[in-house]
Amino acid sequence: MSEAPARPEPELPIVAADERHTALAFLGYLRAAVDHRLEGLDEADARRRLVPSDTTLLGVVKHLTVVEVYWSERRLAGADVGGDGDGFDLDDADTVASVRHAYDVAGRRTDELVRACPDLDQPLARGRHGLTVRWMLTHLIEETARHAGHVDILRELIDSSGGR
Repeated sequence: MSEAPARPEPELPIVAADERHTALAFLGYLRAAVDHRLEGLDEADARRRLVPSDTTLLGVVKHLTVVEVYWSERRLAGADVGGDGDGFDLDDADTVASVRHAYDVAGRRTDELVRACPDLDQPLARGRHGLTVRWMLTHLIEETARHAGHVDILRELIDSSGGR
């Protein structure tokens, strides 16, 4: 069984800024909280199936990476990326380190693309429903927050370490 995380949990952002900076600060906080749940886990615990849906802690973080790439790279930037499932399924090559790294890279790229948009009301490059950068950013916060709760519960089931 893994040890509880060594670092303190990320602090809730106290941001007195515009909408874009506030939203990115909260998204960054949620990403850090998700990543924190992988800290100190061995490969076996990160892949343990603890619920009937076969969801794993590592699979949730890989899924969040796929979501970030899909929305920022494909839908916002218009790049031809993604399309290989929802990320929950793990490959043999997926490790705690590799998934954490990919999640960090995806989050940094999302932030970069959102910061480069002159207007949050800008429509996404790909889409049929008039979705905007603001909508995408709100969706990423919602998706990450929902799964942050899942990873808190999964980590608690692994080693009784609680989260926010």
